Amino acid sequence: MSDVVDIRDLAVTFQTDAGPVKAVDGVTLAVHPGEVLAIVGESGSGKTVTAKTILGLLPETATVRGVVLLTRRDGASDGDIVTMSGSQLREVRGRDAAMVFQEPSTALNPVFPVGWQIAEGMRAHSKISKKDARAAAIDVMRRVGIPDPEVRVDHYPHQFSGGQKQRIVIAQALVLNPGVIIADEPTTALDVTVQAEILDLLRRVRDEFGTAIVLITHNMGIVADLADRVAVMYQGKLVEQDDVRTIFNAPKDPYTQQLLAAVPRIGEGLARAHERAAARPEGWDDHTPVVRASNLRIVYPGRFRQPDFVAVDGVDLRIRPGEVVGLVGESGSGKTTIGRAIAGLTKVSGGSLTVLGAEMHGIHERNFRPLRRRIGFVFQDPATSFNPLLTIAECVAEPLVVHGQAENAADARARVDELLEAVQLPTSFRERYPHELSGGQRQRASLARAIALNPELLIADEPTSALDVSVQARVLDLFDELHRELGFAALFISHDLAVVDMLADRIAVLHKGKLVEEGTGDEVLGSPREPYTQRLLASLPVPDPDAQAVRRAQWEALREADAAL
Repeated sequence: MSDVVDIRDLAVTFQTDAGPVKAVDGVTLAVHPGEVLAIVGESGSGKTVTAKTILGLLPETATVRGVVLLTRRDGASDGDIVTMSGSQLREVRGRDAAMVFQEPSTALNPVFPVGWQIAEGMRAHSKISKKDARAAAIDVMRRVGIPDPEVRVDHYPHQFSGGQKQRIVIAQALVLNPGVIIADEPTTALDVTVQAEILDLLRRVRDEFGTAIVLITHNMGIVADLADRVAVMYQGKLVEQDDVRTIFNAPKDPYTQQLLAAVPRIGEGLARAHERAAARPEGWDDHTPVVRASNLRIVYPGRFRQPDFVAVDGVDLRIRPGEVVGLVGESGSGKTTIGRAIAGLTKVSGGSLTVLGAEMHGIHERNFRPLRRRIGFVFQDPATSFNPLLTIAECVAEPLVVHGQAENAADARARVDELLEAVQLPTSFRERYPHELSGGQRQRASLARAIALNPELLIADEPTSALDVSVQARVLDLFDELHRELGFAALFISHDLAVVDMLADRIAVLHKGKLVEEGTGDEVLGSPREPYTQRLLASLPVPDPDAQAVRRAQWEALREADAAL
């Protein structure tokens, strides 16, 4: 059979105010029928631009050279996407090739039911009755694992969880049975358990529908789990492509070797934990905890006659001076709620929470304000936590100005330069605005702001969740270096067990608001006792195709055991 997609000498240049930028440079690539081709590389490598070219989704500022041949589903001759008119592209999209976008919340229209949106592609390509379109939407929703599709077909996007919305976007792509689906970071913002379910769904899409999948991702564990072949891109060029086992076991290009070396693996954090333990003074265990939670309970009151929601239910937790505690669990488990309560951003409903010697249950803001300067907070998305109207210098200087240690950003310039140097950002970035920095650079600036007042306690809420693996490795090394130098206690919140293992002295596992397991990384990740922790660990894809096949079998066995209960 001929290739579903045949890309030859593709070059894409964008016209910008600063001059032309070459995003893709001479890429030649093919997608075989029924295979999963993973395109990997860091941000700016050209992987998403290459994939979007298959559907002609590039903006008008793009100049495209080369050939992108797409096999028509009806068996007609291949068409060159580059030379197609707008009307021809509309015929191709959805029917011959479809796209699963990175963020389903923005891909779905909030004012239409999901069934209507799934059927939209059928209405665009054929005359179909409302009854038949609804039946087809229900059928494809059932096939992608949406429960009660006959009822949920009339629900709106906000009534679905993140994983279910991702399934609906996949259903949209599948409804016309295209020959190839382009999946752009389809699991980036999902928990490992939901991610495992989406990967299982994509695997079934390939096997049951015979659909080829172009997978764009920076998660090498996902590549090992799902891909048949891997194409590695760097600075717009295709540096290496081969079958998945060859790429992982014998990478040839230095960039591929560097990319794989940057992937965190469970067990690597043991040596770091021993080093941190050896550096601590004698009697460290006897120090008063920086954070002490006893039977902590946090309840969000219900609205519009809805019952109250118990976010945190009877949690006991300790963070000692200089200790890093990793907090892991699925979305909705209460991780961020605990972090916000420690920072005084969420009220405590019951039990006791002592932070830096202050009881948080019932505390007044005026009494907690003096403690705020002793707590740093690294938010999950620095792009939204920074004021877009302020320069990086003004953002980093903000805590100094608020707490009276500087009159304005200009007065704090020396301290800002010192902080930027500490997080390895050039001082020339002072006058840049947040949108002018990359994701990794913004996260470094966020770290600089968090340590501006030399905090005794740092709360990091998913600080690396949206970063490329190579950028993530640099940010984690920076966090570890700052912790060694400044000696702050830290609560590191994440759903990535391998990341937590690299940094944490102890790991606490949350499930539905309850603390189900706690211990060192070796105890919790090496020999977990709780079934939930075992399931969480089995859900995490590892960057080794053979080891991942074993782990996937374990995850499927645990899922079947849960279903049987």
